[in-house]
Amino acid sequence: MADMSLLAQALDQGDREKTVELTRKSLDGGANPQDIISKGLQAGMAAVGEKFSSGEYFLPDMLMAARAMKAALEVLSPALEKTGIPTIGKVVIGTVEGDMHDIGKNVVATFLSGNGFEVFDLGNNVSVEKFIDGVKEREPEILGMSALLTTTMPVMGRVIKALGELGLRSSVKVVVGGAPVTQDYASYIGADGYAHDGGRAVPVCRELIGK
Repeated sequence: MADMSLLAQALDQGDREKTVELTRKSLDGGANPQDIISKGLQAGMAAVGEKFSSGEYFLPDMLMAARAMKAALEVLSPALEKTGIPTIGKVVIGTVEGDMHDIGKNVVATFLSGNGFEVFDLGNNVSVEKFIDGVKEREPEILGMSALLTTTMPVMGRVIKALGELGLRSSVKVVVGGAPVTQDYASYIGADGYAHDGGRAVPVCRELIGK
């Protein structure tokens, strides 16, 4: 178990090279891939999320940890494909139409992937129609929308309205976030949840689907 704590620490520090090295070492040593994720990687990401939310870490720290996490998951991917990847829920996520910013959305997607969610990333500048198509095709438990510009925030409300008009609203929980977005705005447009950053997104999504 010492290796797992060292792995969590390496990820917490955003050390991509060491995170990958310890992931390979654990895998070669016979550790269960799911244990590596839950006891090593997820523990490290949880620490990063808490430090970011408390103001101890900043966006560059989050990005380094997210990149280290992604690299570690790529190492684990072949082993996970053999054993099957248990997921706790599906998430369709994207940055709304008119907004080309995706750093925050990418961090959230990585956090969710590392914590057991199956994530389908639609990218940025995603239209209402594309969000709707994503929900229809993937049938996710959660739809996540991000906006960094106040001018693009209304698209979130239009997506929620369209989901209702098409009879899809009750089948998916909607979570919104981004720098200008607030809990009050999320409530105003009828979203089910609000997350200011990647660290908060995981517990919000888990709570919404009862996990």
